[in-house]
Amino acid sequence: MSFQTCMSFFLLLNTKEEILKNVGNQTVVDSHGYYGSQWLPDTCPRCMQCDTKFDFITRKHHCRRCGRCFCDKCCSQKVALPRMCFVDPVRQCAECSLISQKEVEFYDKQLKVLTAGGTFLVKVDSSEISETMVCRLSNNHRYLFLDGESHFEVELSRISSMQVLTEGSTPGEKDVCSYTSLLDSQISEGGSLRASGMVLQYKPPGSLNLQQLHMDTADDKRVASAWLAAMHKAAKLLYESRDQ
Repeated sequence: MSFQTCMSFFLLLNTKEEILKNVGNQTVVDSHGYYGSQWLPDTCPRCMQCDTKFDFITRKHHCRRCGRCFCDKCCSQKVALPRMCFVDPVRQCAECSLISQKEVEFYDKQLKVLTAGGTFLVKVDSSEISETMVCRLSNNHRYLFLDGESHFEVELSRISSMQVLTEGSTPGEKDVCSYTSLLDSQISEGGSLRASGMVLQYKPPGSLNLQQLHMDTADDKRVASAWLAAMHKAAKLLYESRDQ
């Protein structure tokens, strides 16, 4: 799955004010026509985890995330599932519940950091001129807004790649790492890797050519670094859940 496809995950972030309907006695939100995974038919004869045969006593249950059939024991976890628009905790299999818990933590913590924004020195393409701008995730979670003397927007679904710039423990040393090479890294405010910038490649509306956006932390580097760490967390989370 491409990074561009992964970033479409943000389009599924909604608010409780957008509640429209109930599905299977569970309150869901849907502002983008998305109701979650395709459930397997009820004709499934056995639990897809322990192979227990379903009967009158052993009932089948669908995992709300992957849509597969399980017995009660193998599908007993209940975790909120904002990605698939469930407001309340819903039944999930063990594998899916672990991923959903990480997403819940992202919604509670990193999403607030991304919408609050951080201050960066921004260069577009090969320009040598930097502009101080505040970058933040839009309230509808579809765009990155950059505001300074000028204003422009980057639609998340048009981002094709992302690189996180990090400063190592050695003073003055800076490494430019691709997103995939950072999957096992811990980028945080106080970690050994401190996010110092980001490079995005995206296609502006109406253009077939990629444009590059280079961002370096400016002013309050702690806040900007936290914003970059949250962005990295989002990308990592999307990558890990790409098969869900």
